[in-house]
Amino acid sequence: MLDLVEKYTGFIGCTDSYEHSGLIIIGAPMDLTVSFRPGTRLGPQQIRRVSHGLEEYSIYLGKDLGDYRYYDAGDVSLPYGNIQEGLSRIGRVVSEILFDGKFPLVLGGEHLITLAVLREVVKLHPDVAVVVFDAHADLRNEYLGEEYSHATVMRRIIEVIGGKNLYQFGIRSGIREEFAFASENTNMYINEIIPPLQEVLQQLNGRPVYVSLDIDVVDPAYAPGTGTAEPGGCTSREILKAIHLLGELNVVGFDLVEVSPVYDIAEQTALLAAKLVREAIISFARPYNR
Repeated sequence: MLDLVEKYTGFIGCTDSYEHSGLIIIGAPMDLTVSFRPGTRLGPQQIRRVSHGLEEYSIYLGKDLGDYRYYDAGDVSLPYGNIQEGLSRIGRVVSEILFDGKFPLVLGGEHLITLAVLREVVKLHPDVAVVVFDAHADLRNEYLGEEYSHATVMRRIIEVIGGKNLYQFGIRSGIREEFAFASENTNMYINEIIPPLQEVLQQLNGRPVYVSLDIDVVDPAYAPGTGTAEPGGCTSREILKAIHLLGELNVVGFDLVEVSPVYDIAEQTALLAAKLVREAIISFARPYNR
């Protein structure tokens, strides 16, 4: 199904071979249900573009992107205005990547794209745990009459994996009913990221883990370029540390969503996103033997 993708430019350091790469980057530029400020469909290309301003070497991990083979397949070609067909196309591309034994790294796009990815991941890893970094609970059953929305995505995901397999970090926004629902059904850690993550690492050890990172988990002082910015978030350094901590686990897929370049002063949000992608590749992918 890679015929569904269109390639413009690749992430820094990517190879030109799908077959010989263990990690595959795809863009999922869906921007259909964003509830405040649109623009996330431009996120994947902007993250790629600014990535070329970074070094390939990680000073945190002492490793280099050159030690890994990963391929940037481009963006999934999505129809305008059709949520279900968009999710279906993303899922079909991810399914092929997983079938080929490769690691999917997906660039959003709005957070709803995570549902499409998880539907495929759970087929291969039925006991998967999902770790989410987000400012928002995203646990509404519907929003403005729509059950499939970036405001309902975690509610739909727990219908796939079960609520106790969902771990939410950095949450600081939602309606009363969402927090009541979370207290009974999910593992939600309000405001904090690093201390609770360190506490649950042992619980997640040995399990397949999928990681979803909504850039708005980071305080808008560091990452203003997002559709629903929420003050009071974590720092850039904290979210980088979280990725490194997760490198201790069996991570089987990763997405980074909700970068909206239209609101990104000095490209600082896209640069942070690109750096997080670099650290995710080095943390989660397997290096190859030269």
